[in-house]
Amino acid sequence: MLAGVTAAPAPEATDGKRIFREGQLASGEALRGERFGAAALLGQSAACVQCHRRSGMGMVEGQIVIPPISGRFLFKPGKRIAPDSRQHEDATHLPPTPPDRPAYDESTLARAIREGVGADGRPLDFLMPRYGIDDASMRDLIAYLRSVPPRREPGLTASTLHFATIVTPDAEPAARDGMLDVLRRYFAVNNDAYAGAAAPAPDGHAARQQRLWQLHVWRLSGAPQTWDAQLERFLSTEPVFATVSGVGGEHWEVVHRFCERHSMPCLLPNVDLPTVSEDYYPVYYSQGVRLEAALIAARVSTARDRALRSRVVQVFRDADIGAAAAATLRSAQLPGLEFIDRRLAPDDGSGRLAEAVAQARAGDILVLWLRAPDIQALPAPPAEVSAVYVSGLMGGLESMPLAAAWRGMARIAYPYELPDARRTFLGFALGWFHLWGVPVVDERVQVDTFIACSILTQALASMIGEYDRDYLIERLEAILSSRLVNGYFPRLSLGPGQRFASKGGYLVRFVEPGGAAIAADGDWTVP
Repeated sequence: MLAGVTAAPAPEATDGKRIFREGQLASGEALRGERFGAAALLGQSAACVQCHRRSGMGMVEGQIVIPPISGRFLFKPGKRIAPDSRQHEDATHLPPTPPDRPAYDESTLARAIREGVGADGRPLDFLMPRYGIDDASMRDLIAYLRSVPPRREPGLTASTLHFATIVTPDAEPAARDGMLDVLRRYFAVNNDAYAGAAAPAPDGHAARQQRLWQLHVWRLSGAPQTWDAQLERFLSTEPVFATVSGVGGEHWEVVHRFCERHSMPCLLPNVDLPTVSEDYYPVYYSQGVRLEAALIAARVSTARDRALRSRVVQVFRDADIGAAAAATLRSAQLPGLEFIDRRLAPDDGSGRLAEAVAQARAGDILVLWLRAPDIQALPAPPAEVSAVYVSGLMGGLESMPLAAAWRGMARIAYPYELPDARRTFLGFALGWFHLWGVPVVDERVQVDTFIACSILTQALASMIGEYDRDYLIERLEAILSSRLVNGYFPRLSLGPGQRFASKGGYLVRFVEPGGAAIAADGDWTVP
């Protein structure tokens, strides 16, 4: 972590929350749940969160219905969550509660948890374990359930949902400007539809939208060590429900930690070096250049002539994301290979680049974590290197300015769908840009931003007014795998606890030395 960056503190450790999320009683003992004829559940596997989810809103999966157990549903008479059946009749994902179920009180809720008997005296479903839980822990758990969800989330008013997008100073100008063009236009079109204007709504969800959207642009400046304080000031003056999209470079971890610390969803930012963690609130398209390193490692580990290869020579610049990518590849389980790092300072010229590349010798694997200007300045390839791999994300994918002498031997890490296959799915975003006069200055970033906005629209529409940050993340997890239009990605999906929606990619090659056409050099791989 960067010096001067505040680490995320541990989550609030109330006894009730520990029972709900971790399956740990106030005494420190593991929570125990039993079902007739099945093995007992202990600790984390017995925790309420496993089925009722972090939001307490439950879920529906096929014929399995897990009802909501947050306080505002438990302690009121049962009915469908949606109070207006005409407005919410299509919300089939929302778990119903029995329409004639009395409200729970502390006594009947304790009985339900311990004995599996509902407030109406009927047995609860077999899936609901019967818990052995002491009186003190029961009081703690019920108190926690009463507090879920919070009475009012930040950034939520009676008429408006407030969102931020975060721009770091190391973002590429074209990516920054293109992203902001898409966000501002999307929010404007969305709000016009909400207000009943003639403009068509993005993705057709306007009929179910219940709030205007307000976009706040948080532009960071200066050294990364100062960003955390800047973000705190932004949030204190402009409370937001979530961040959407955003763009940054090497030091996005500062933003990641900030969002996690404030329990604020950070949805699909445009970053090629996201933070890999077990955190809950930041959600990314992929692991970026770390995924590219994993794709290269998978190829090298299965190469038939592996025995002839003894060294991996990596060329990258310090103070850029290629340094982290090189470290990821170096840490891969590739026994028998020696790693040689050729580091370039940010101000090293083409002469130092040529020296670094020339140090590769016969039989080496050469890996280039370089931006387009460095790729364009590459000298002639070293003689008899056994393989050359290039970062597609850093170099510009199929548009990278790689000289013809390199194209026959180079394999490009490519964590996207191939151009011909994705063309149809890009048409929706590009057509929308044309319709609303959004200039395309960085297609990849702008399409990813548009897809992030459409995913947010779909997720919020499916929440039908139950605005809770945890529930937003859960709805994202639920809807992503059913989407057909994902821009550059062939498929997006998030299982519970997963925070990288695309998990694989290709290695590709140029079809001809002088053209931009590429072809897969092997199957789609999930390392």
